[in-house]
Amino acid sequence: MMRLAALLLLATTSVAALAASPSTAPDPRLDGGYKFKAGGWTYVHLAGTPEQIGFQHGYLLAREIEDNVHLYTITAPNVDKHPWSFFRAAGKKVLWPHLDAEYQAELKGIVEGLKAQGSTIDLWDLVALNGDDELSDYYLPWLNSKHGKANPPAAVPPGRCSAFVATGSATRDGKIVIAHSNWSSYAGGERDTVVFDIVPASGQHFLMDGVPGSITSGDDFGVNASGLMITETTLPMARGFDVNGIPEFNRSRKAMQYATSIDEYAAIMRQGNNGGYANSWLIGDRKTGEIAYLELGFRHTPLTRKKDGYFVSANFPADPLVIRDDTPGFNPNDPESSMNARRIRAEQFMQEHYGKLDTALAEAYLSDHYDSYEHKVDRGKRSLCGHEDVSPVGEKVWHDPPYDPAGAVTGKVMDSDMAAKLSFIGRAGHPCGEDFLAAPFLAAHPRFAWQKPILHDMKAGPWTTFTADEKPPASD
Repeated sequence: MMRLAALLLLATTSVAALAASPSTAPDPRLDGGYKFKAGGWTYVHLAGTPEQIGFQHGYLLAREIEDNVHLYTITAPNVDKHPWSFFRAAGKKVLWPHLDAEYQAELKGIVEGLKAQGSTIDLWDLVALNGDDELSDYYLPWLNSKHGKANPPAAVPPGRCSAFVATGSATRDGKIVIAHSNWSSYAGGERDTVVFDIVPASGQHFLMDGVPGSITSGDDFGVNASGLMITETTLPMARGFDVNGIPEFNRSRKAMQYATSIDEYAAIMRQGNNGGYANSWLIGDRKTGEIAYLELGFRHTPLTRKKDGYFVSANFPADPLVIRDDTPGFNPNDPESSMNARRIRAEQFMQEHYGKLDTALAEAYLSDHYDSYEHKVDRGKRSLCGHEDVSPVGEKVWHDPPYDPAGAVTGKVMDSDMAAKLSFIGRAGHPCGEDFLAAPFLAAHPRFAWQKPILHDMKAGPWTTFTADEKPPASD
């Protein structure tokens, strides 16, 4: 009975006590770290030095990080036609030497937290995970071109997100409203449901969404204590990579953590630009009401700003020089492509609701299923809330086959008043609220059987509000 009581006591021990040393003193690196689940998301609070933030991250999300790395070990040979070991080696050689010491320390801290939970995930797994977009879609094509080799079809930056930022006369209260849906494979997107609340010893408190093991958001939706409201969508078919540049995941994290103005944000993103993960950035400054559109190509990085109106973004380059030199594979005159069709629908939505935009309409924008090419409601590959898995026509520009299990996997919205509190509203799963069920999909589409080990159900949660320094519900 005494042994049973001891086991029951151990089962209810706190997270900090689980890392206790033989002297029963909790590991001080866990101070300030905690997590809880809400609305299909995992909320993680991290605080302290880079080493402490990393340790808390690795310790609290150890099982989720292992699962995320497992995902990449499956997709690497099947999608990128290279083993995971290739990306580990590239992360070590190409990315690691150019990371800021602060983020090297944080990544090492994650490894220490993982080890404390008995995990064998190592530093190069984490660097490759953080840099996967850069390595698979930018470095690999650069390397193949250098050696005269053909690219695998998937080694082209796709365009798979939808977003807008609006201010002034475009919104209901004249303040900023921002929205973003992450569009990715369902296997990856189902895991992209972490809310990171980070209080670093240096820099600013910030709140962002992200994936387990990543030090930056990845799909880049967040807000910092200076009132910068940030998101992006990918520049499609972007080309160019500098192996001596600063990795994008380093720059995007640094900008979120340290920038206090639109100019500072743009400067951090431009400095040492390696061309990896090229995006169109939508930025709002709640202090001034100004919004901006930064097209961060490899050769050109134009910044447009305004205090009245809106910017929409659906993976289409706008600047003529960016189209010509940085995204030469993009055809702005193809109305059938998902990027152009969503651009047209985004403009229609903005004009229809001009002067009334708020977070409720932002949710409706992300949930929209109208296909501007077909001129009807069709929740397939061209709607703002994409469902490629139901589309009999694959997106040829992305080399996606028919019925590809990919689409909009999360939605996030925020206004200036929420930004003042470091808060946003998010929905895990399709923004429209529809569920994706893996078993019947795989039975109907056996060509995707290779995804069985990693493709899970993706059930939509409710629109849920998250706020910095939020505590676990009383029932937890």
